[in-house]
Amino acid sequence: MNYCSNCSHPVVFKEVEGDSHKRFVCDECDTIHYQNPRIVVGCLPIWEDQVLLASRAIEPREGFWNVPGGFMENGETMKEGAAREVMEETFAEVEVIRLHTTFAIPRINQVHMHFLAHLKNLDFKPGIESIDVRLFKESEIPWKDIAFHSSTFSLKQYFNNIGNGKEEVYSSFI
Repeated sequence: MNYCSNCSHPVVFKEVEGDSHKRFVCDECDTIHYQNPRIVVGCLPIWEDQVLLASRAIEPREGFWNVPGGFMENGETMKEGAAREVMEETFAEVEVIRLHTTFAIPRINQVHMHFLAHLKNLDFKPGIESIDVRLFKESEIPWKDIAFHSSTFSLKQYFNNIGNGKEEVYSSFI
């Protein structure tokens, strides 16, 4: 960051009184520019004993499969963002059930949050960010072609805990 988004003056990276981190600060208007992790939201859409995955049409990891998801937008809840991302990537309508997994990736300042969701129908097709979308049974999942650790974690937690009746939220990081 070079300039203040509030007044356009140069910013300085310095310690702020009462804060534990250095921050970009504008000495002109005293605005402190906090930089925090970005939230990635998505859903693991379920239909009977299958899950809906999308093959990515964009980088990173173009051509690999993932749990439909993306960056949260301002003004939306996590559930709204997760359902929107599923719609954008698969045109599928979902009913969001509950939070399923959280996955922190500190080296790139992201937190991934995947929800479980029921597919409302089987009317889905690739969106602009997807090459293909498909329902998979556990035995059919292309594990070596899963795009992201967060998707692998979400899928494994789902299949390892299916039918146990628990509504736990599973967390991990890399």
